[in-house]
Amino acid sequence: MRTQLIAWTLGWMVAGTAAASPVATINEHTHMGVATCASSTCHGSTQQFKESNVWQNEFARWQEYDPHANKALQALQSAEGQAISRKLGLGDATKAKVCLDCHADNPPSDKRGERFQPSDGVGCEACHGGSELWLTSHADKGVAHADNLARGLYPTEDPIKRAELCLSCHMGTADRMITHRIMGAGHPRLSFELDTFTWLPEVTHYEIDEDYVRRKGEFNGVRDWGIGQGIAAANLLETLVDPRHGWDGIFPELVLFDCLACHKRMDSGKWAPRPGTGLGPGIVRLNDANLVMFRHVLAAVDKGAAARIGEKTRALHRATTQSRDATASAARGLVSDIRTLLPKVAANDFGPEDLGPILDSLLADAERGEFRDFAGAEQAAMAASSVVVAFETMNALEAGKADMLRARIDALYTKVEDENRFDMGSFVAALRDLRRAAG
Repeated sequence: MRTQLIAWTLGWMVAGTAAASPVATINEHTHMGVATCASSTCHGSTQQFKESNVWQNEFARWQEYDPHANKALQALQSAEGQAISRKLGLGDATKAKVCLDCHADNPPSDKRGERFQPSDGVGCEACHGGSELWLTSHADKGVAHADNLARGLYPTEDPIKRAELCLSCHMGTADRMITHRIMGAGHPRLSFELDTFTWLPEVTHYEIDEDYVRRKGEFNGVRDWGIGQGIAAANLLETLVDPRHGWDGIFPELVLFDCLACHKRMDSGKWAPRPGTGLGPGIVRLNDANLVMFRHVLAAVDKGAAARIGEKTRALHRATTQSRDATASAARGLVSDIRTLLPKVAANDFGPEDLGPILDSLLADAERGEFRDFAGAEQAAMAASSVVVAFETMNALEAGKADMLRARIDALYTKVEDENRFDMGSFVAALRDLRRAAG
């Protein structure tokens, strides 16, 4: 698996921005529709099949529990969704492409099969790719997974490809730009972390068993958390320097910046310095939460590289106060560093010995005020959770310690439940308790 993942990573690096976007890949072949997957002998069974590679009840789980099915499209139909669309001058949200691109499976009209229904919401093929060529073969045990990938099945088991696809909606890319204007019309703030969101109970419809490992390789949650942070950081930086999407009139695209650096009470008087930015009061700050997290990933992989990413992140913040050229230069340098380091992250066998260094790195940042911004604290909470759960999954934690750490994680999450009531001191104290419990 390590060799396969390194190959994927190197391929992504070499291809760079010239590679097909995940959205283009998903829409390369005809989408046959959710109905083609929903029969009781396919993925629509009410119970798991004993003789199958997969559960066979994936459609039922998706339809009943998965927010991609039962909430995404409903959000456009709601009063709030319709109000956002009207404010943007888009008319009916359920017919506006910019809305449907993420709240439904929305391939081009010539890539829709006879049974395709836009009303299905974010259906199977929105994540697994148009099934025109692999619909039949993927059920054949005699067909290798690699052959189905060659027929257009999207490689969701590859954390890099999965991150790129998920972030195309949960963060926004050139294909599906989530803009500050959309946020200003009332769209909720976006937040995403690959490992945490991959394993949400209502989303997960597979398990990592012997068959999965044989066909698709081993899974490592800490590695996926790290890769997700690197891809998210590179995505933000590349959008920042893209002249088509990084600017909105005379302003940079403000969705790339930290919401709560500006959206606070005018009379709060709560500004305080954040060492990692080097910026003073009144300066709009980039949302660097994923950059900060990638530095914590590197704490267990390459401490020297972690320090360099920290220095270059601070330099990027300074560059935003100088000029567009300086900002673009600093951003491109960071993207290059991230791409260079991703194979090293992919090749690292994250194990129990890495729990301490990662939590130490997170706590050190917290204690010097780096999580003054809610977005950074939110990512830090998900990071701590991903690391602890991953090592529990590896059976690397004693039962008593695992229970104690889960309780500390739950307490940490209560500190980031409400962005409007976030208190850095309480968050730091909860993170300190978690680190102490980890030993």
